[in-house]
Formats: sequence, structure tokens, C-alpha cells
Amino acid sequence: MTSSETVLTQAPDEDGVAVVTLNRPAALNAADEELHRAVTEVWAQLAEQPGLRAVVLTGAGTAFSAGGDLAFLQRLSDDGALRKRVIAEGGDLVRAMVSFPHPVVAAVNGPAVGLGCSLASLADIVVMAEDAYFADPHVALGLVAGDGGILTWPLNMGLQRTKEWLLLGGRMSAQQALEYGLANRVVPGDEVVPKARELAARLAGLPPQSLRETRRALNQPLVARVEAALDDVLAAETASFDEPAFQQNLAAMRARSRG
Repeated sequence: MTSSETVLTQAPDEDGVAVVTLNRPAALNAADEELHRAVTEVWAQLAEQPGLRAVVLTGAGTAFSAGGDLAFLQRLSDDGALRKRVIAEGGDLVRAMVSFPHPVVAAVNGPAVGLGCSLASLADIVVMAEDAYFADPHVALGLVAGDGGILTWPLNMGLQRTKEWLLLGGRMSAQQALEYGLANRVVPGDEVVPKARELAARLAGLPPQSLRETRRALNQPLVARVEAALDDVLAAETASFDEPAFQQNLAAMRARSRG
């Protein structure tokens, strides 16, 4: 099955593993409006797939996802109605992944920035290429870090370390992510998807009820954090698009991208 041109979905294989691929490789899988909508909707579509037992999430080409497409961010800055809808959609994405009934293994094949960071943080198991990295530039850009790492990172690597990486930003190497508890495996680049599929197949082969209920119990702190904080931080992120600092930083980034 294929969800859209920007998010490709393979039907479950004989092990019950489906592969979801972010598919804007020329743009390093940066999220435009279509990709953002498709990666939100794909989880409900997958949940209805007969025989599905686990999912591998990866990116086409050399990146997992470079975050938000700059032209798309400009549209969000200029169009309040579009911004409100897309930010709400981001909340739907978080809730869809947190409540997804099957395990998700992120195969982080390259840079995972912004949205890419968020998607990986919501997976059950994370496999990273040796040269991949995480970066969440929300705060440095002038935006509130409204989803993803602000919800999951304190649970995975502790509050103090999360403050450093969310507030100051910067690139977190795959080896650092492994050390901090944000990744489970670091492997050579050509082994990322095969290793992720192997782990997904192992998960898919477990007894369904014991796997489902154990995941549900493990995710309870994350569910509680999402319910307590998500709406508030998304509202704050929505407002930050109107801040002069964000608008100036976005204009500078777009100017640099045009060369």
C-alpha cells in the first residue's frame, strides 16, 4: 500500500512488518504540507492493515528528516488559519503514535532534525546510522518546542540533559544518543534498515497480548505527559510564529538557502 507520494507504505511482509518511508529525498525529507498530513494519517491507515504486527519508520535517501521545509514554515508564519490547522495536526500525530497498537522501530538513516527528531523520539526502538544525528532547533529558531522531544526526552535521558539539548540545541551524534538513552543501536549506514527490520520481526513474533499490554504499561508515563502538556505547548508554539525573533531567523535561513 502507498499512503501518498511523500510517505510510502509497504504492506506487511510475512513477518507482519510494514515499512513506512518519508519520501522527499531531494529535500532531505523535510516536511511540507503534504508530508506532514500524510505522516499523521498513516498510523490510522496502518492500524487497519490485516496481519500487521510491527512498523519500521525510515527516510528515503540520505536523511531521516531535515525537519520543516523552509517555504512551508514561511506559509505557516503568514497564514494563521493554516498554522492553527497544521499545529493541531501535529498534536494528532503525537497522539496517533503514542496510542498506536503495534511497536514502531525507527531506522534513523541520516540527520533527524525537528520533526525527524520528534518522530524518532516517539518510536519504541531506535536504530541509528553511525553518521546520523539528532537536532531540535526549535528554541534557537524562536519557536516553542511544542511536540516530540519536549514530551519524550525527559523520560528517556532526564530533565537536566534535556534542558541542555532543547534549550541550546546543537547536533547530538548517534553515539551520544546511544549513551543518553535516545537510541538502542548504532550501526553502519547500510545496516540501519536491515537491523530495524530484524528487531521489528522479533517484536512481531512475540505473543500479541503480552506485548500489547506490556507496551501499554510502559507507555503510561508518556501518555500522562502528553495529556498534561501537549495542548499547552502546542498553543505556545502557535503563538511563537508571530514573534519577531522567529520571523527574523526564518528570513535569514531562507536567504542563506537561496545562496
